[in-house]
Amino acid sequence: MPKILTIQDYLSADELEMRYKHTTNSVERSHWHCLWLLACGLRIPQVATTTAYSASWIRQLVHRYNELGPTAMPDQRLKLPGAKPLLSSQLQTQLNLILQQPPPDLGLWTGPKVAAWISGKIDRKVANQRGWDYLKRLGYSLHQPRPHHVRADEQAQVEFKKNYLHE
Repeated sequence: MPKILTIQDYLSADELEMRYKHTTNSVERSHWHCLWLLACGLRIPQVATTTAYSASWIRQLVHRYNELGPTAMPDQRLKLPGAKPLLSSQLQTQLNLILQQPPPDLGLWTGPKVAAWISGKIDRKVANQRGWDYLKRLGYSLHQPRPHHVRADEQAQVEFKKNYLHE
């Protein structure tokens, strides 16, 4: 027969219920809900059915609560460091200086061009989107005038602006 997992009595069932009902963070609220239901006498399979969490996750949550107490219930994802940036601060500074010059084809800097530059610096393929991300991160945006129609009549445009925009 499997061992019944119980929660430590750091907080009473009433205190767990209060934290469940008054917490504004949805992830943390779900954690308190699971613990409150267990404190009320429900078993892990019943709590899993009620909360739609897996039984293994609820066990993990209970172990964390039993080891560390109430301070372990906030959303732990907020503490994850995230991925390392593709470019070090030194390479970002270098890219910022490069972006102030025209690109090799003398056009405009675009996401794919910046991605190609990054690929050359870090010796691996980089998605075009990362180039655009670095352009935005460094405060650049694509400034390009809207195209004019080849057969546009400039005199008709001037007349339109005079007559219709100043009414």
